[in-house]
Amino acid sequence: MTRQTIKLGNIEAAKDFVRAASNCNFDIDVYFNRIVLDAKSILGILSIDHRNPITVEYDGYNEKFTGLLAKYAMK
Repeated sequence: MTRQTIKLGNIEAAKDFVRAASNCNFDIDVYFNRIVLDAKSILGILSIDHRNPITVEYDGYNEKFTGLLAKYAMK
């Protein structure tokens, strides 16, 4: 399992994240506080506070998804 902490920041970034996750053929979980969400769920991702960091956990590889995670990675 790979874990990465990202910060989406706004609704458009959240939509991009869900689009990229939906194109992956592996499970992707998002951890926000004590909540675990499916990264492919637009309603779930839009329901969290985008100003705070989230942890993404996945077990697979998709070049576009990895690039998107790098774009929103916590610095």
